[in-house]
Amino acid sequence: MPRRKGLTFYQKKNKLNPALIKDVFEMLIGSVIVIFLAFVIVFSVGMKTSVVGDSMEPGLSNGQEVLVNRVTYRLSVPKRGDVIVFLPNGNRNSHYYVKRVVGLPGETIQIVDGSVYVDGVLLNEGDSFDRMADAGIAENELPLAADEYFVLGDNRNSSEDSRSGNIGAVRRDNIVGKAWFRLSEDWENIGLIE
Repeated sequence: MPRRKGLTFYQKKNKLNPALIKDVFEMLIGSVIVIFLAFVIVFSVGMKTSVVGDSMEPGLSNGQEVLVNRVTYRLSVPKRGDVIVFLPNGNRNSHYYVKRVVGLPGETIQIVDGSVYVDGVLLNEGDSFDRMADAGIAENELPLAADEYFVLGDNRNSSEDSRSGNIGAVRRDNIVGKAWFRLSEDWENIGLIE
């Protein structure tokens, strides 16, 4: 029978496509598994700790949480500029310290007129950090052993770091890992640690 011209009220019923439902379900399950595995990997090879004090400002503030990679220094060594997490003198009763590596094993560190000298040469840090008012134990040349690192806070005049006699140079076996990601309640302060 030929179709009539004019208005028709025939509507095709949409049926749920089983293949589409299956694809969406598989994608959701896959996403949940990937997110779960990411959390397992991050928290099994890493850890989360909080910054104590204002010694790493402005990049990291008091109470801010950071993620720590505990595996990277099993495969490589800390580099100048890395932000590390360590226990001072291996003291398990202490809080974790978060500081920046300035001196490497075998180097000689000295602070003269508020600036860091490595093996007698001024360390070029640009204008990123304030001149230090107190050189502490680095007032005189401080030779680092084959497994020691010299660390400073970014807020140089408000930091307890390798200049302090109770901390001194940080031995490699006291380094917990590399701080690599900062967490925050506001989205602007979340991101990789430089």
